[in-house]
This record gives sequence, structure tokens and C-alpha cells, in this order.
Amino acid sequence: MKPLIIGIAGGSGSGKSTVARNVAQALHTESVAFIDMDAYYVNYAHLSLAERRKINWDHPDAFDWELLVSQLERLGTGAPIDKPVYDFVSHTRSDRTVAVPAADVVVIDGILLLSDPRVRDLCDVKVFVDADPDIRLIRRIRRDMSRRGRPLDEILNQYMTTVQPMHLEFVEPSKRYADVIVPRGGHNAVAIEMIVAKIQRRLSNARPSST
Repeated sequence: MKPLIIGIAGGSGSGKSTVARNVAQALHTESVAFIDMDAYYVNYAHLSLAERRKINWDHPDAFDWELLVSQLERLGTGAPIDKPVYDFVSHTRSDRTVAVPAADVVVIDGILLLSDPRVRDLCDVKVFVDADPDIRLIRRIRRDMSRRGRPLDEILNQYMTTVQPMHLEFVEPSKRYADVIVPRGGHNAVAIEMIVAKIQRRLSNARPSST
């Protein structure tokens, strides 16, 4: 059976990773591989840290689309991959990778996931997670301060100069490509149940009949 690829997009801090995890957990009877688009940032290790901090990480050009597409294609054929690891403190790709085994369902999330037609074509179910801008900003501040060691001034400056403008230019318009739009972020239980039910129907239809 061809693996089912579920793409989950949404703005930074929208709760898309929470939706992805909740969907994966709800599919407990299936084998599920989970990958994050954030792992596929271009490796600018040849630049200084000061130069890397000036890069617009919310623009499509910041992502290594070729690697992402090729690895999604491999997972779509039932093959395993070695997913890259990105260091958000140094803004570089790590030397190590994470082995992602073949699975019945592949769940991938990312802010710009639905902006690229190649990735959209690979996704069997496309989800967009919506949340109010103030909620997204609060979540981003908490995450970047606690997990990435960034000062508040740097977070707010990045939000105003790149995150919000790129959201309006690229992320929000990609909503029109979604099969399902999840309002109120990652804790919308009803929406998650509907997504899971849709996936399970797809899986049931794809399985060969036992008769």
C-alpha cells in the first residue's frame, strides 16, 4: 500500500505542530512517520553567525526544497530517509541526521508547506491551521526564549521585519490550497477527529480487499 502523506501548514505559532502530533497519536493503529519542514532550512554554515542572523528565514528561498521533495518522494514510495537536523541557535545544519523509517502514514508540518506545488502534489491530505496573530506572536515569543535562547528584542524585531510580512505574502495565501482548515489552533479536538476520520477512510479504501 502506498503511504499516505499528510501536509499540515500554518503560520508560526499557529499550533500546526500540535495538530500534527495529535493526528499522529490518534492514528495509533497505523505506523506513522513524523517530519518537520524546519529541518530543511538551507545550510548557510559558510556565513558568519552575524550574517546568518540577517537571513530572512520566513521566505521560501530559505528552504532546501530539492532535499525536502526528494525525501518526501522516498517516503511516498515506502522507503526510509535520513532527515537532517537543524540547529536554531547557530542557524546551521547539524552533522548528524535522524533515521525516519518507512510508514503507512507520513505527517509533515511547516509554515510554507503548501506554497510549493511539488510538495502539494505529494500530499494526499492538505491541512491549514489558523490562529489569531496575537496568539501566534505570544507562542513564538515563549518558544524562542525558552527553546532557542533568543532575547525578546531580537524576537520582536524578526517578527516585525520578516515573520509577519512573509506570513501575509506567502503563508496566508497558501490557505486556499488546503483540503481542511483548522480554526483556533492546535487544540481543536473536533477538527482533529475529522482529519483522522478522513485519513482512516483513505487508508481503508487503499487497502486491498480480503475477499
